[in-house]
Amino acid sequence: MESQPNNPLHGVKLEQILVALQAHYGWDQLGEKINIRCFTSNPTLKSSLKFLRRTPWARTKVENLYLSWLTSK
Repeated sequence: MESQPNNPLHGVKLEQILVALQAHYGWDQLGEKINIRCFTSNPTLKSSLKFLRRTPWARTKVENLYLSWLTSK
């Protein structure tokens, strides 16, 4: 496997990203930042992961939010 030193998402699983964002923002604020139903209507980790794995545009939004959160730490 190639090393990717310039890719901050390398080796980070979607579940880790979602858990970190949910712990920091909470479901309510996460739903405000990214307005998708898996965050605004009865959110759970399992249902959100299922949706994000099947929906590339939503996953990209979550990854971008995670990257901006990492840089602001």
